Amino acid sequence: MLPSPPPYLVQDFLELSAMRLPDKIALVCDGKRLTYLEIDRMANRLANALRAGGVQRGDRVVIYLPNSIPVVVGIFAALKAGGVFVVVNQSTKQDKLAYILNNSRATAILMDGRKPDLVDSLVEAVPSLKLLILTGGAGTVGQSEPSDQAPALLNFEQALEQYPDTRPARQNIDLDLACLIYTSGSTGDPKGVMSDHSNMIFAASSIISYIKNVEDDVVIDVLPLSFDYGLYQLLMVFKFGGTLVLERSFAYPAAILKRMVEERVTGFPGD
Repeated sequence: MLPSPPPYLVQDFLELSAMRLPDKIALVCDGKRLTYLEIDRMANRLANALRAGGVQRGDRVVIYLPNSIPVVVGIFAALKAGGVFVVVNQSTKQDKLAYILNNSRATAILMDGRKPDLVDSLVEAVPSLKLLILTGGAGTVGQSEPSDQAPALLNFEQALEQYPDTRPARQNIDLDLACLIYTSGSTGDPKGVMSDHSNMIFAASSIISYIKNVEDDVVIDVLPLSFDYGLYQLLMVFKFGGTLVLERSFAYPAAILKRMVEERVTGFPGD
């Protein structure tokens, strides 16, 4: 009798596509074109950095950045590390960001290190934080270990260079929490919507089946990855093995339309 297969998890969207289509362009963003294998290896490296920084199964990893390569890598790295990703809209103010971090009991945050005052305020306001991963050249690999006084600091770019790209051992099952999506809090405190791996896999698979997506599809995403519809464009494309063109916003429609022609976009989700 054959052993039962392991549970299907959200990170399998990336991992299976990286095995099947390693050299295919998966992501076009920030002037770069990354293959499935490149993104998978980057996510493995960051996942190993998260594990080394104290992230354990079920821990919340907050990502506070605009649509960019680090957000995509961070989402899958958090899952590979056994954690739960929480993408927070870049427009979220400091007080609501601190509220979300405390409400989710965040263990780690990936954010722009060029905002030292914000970094310092969050360290003071959020006692659950063990690890700060900073983009923009801030922080150093292994600068400090987590302690009762301050979380450890890691530089995002250096972590991708110095940690191994071996895939971390799995800890999760499909009923484990995969993601928290917070409301804007326009009518009160932000509320976190919980989605486990099985929920997200079902939703992504259902939409792909309805739209009839194929590997040749090129989808442009101008919606924030903190928004569920924007997030699912990433997850769906990586599941069916297409190409995602990730933009920061639709603030400049003419530039987006030009990009759509250049990349031969076949899918344009709108709000």
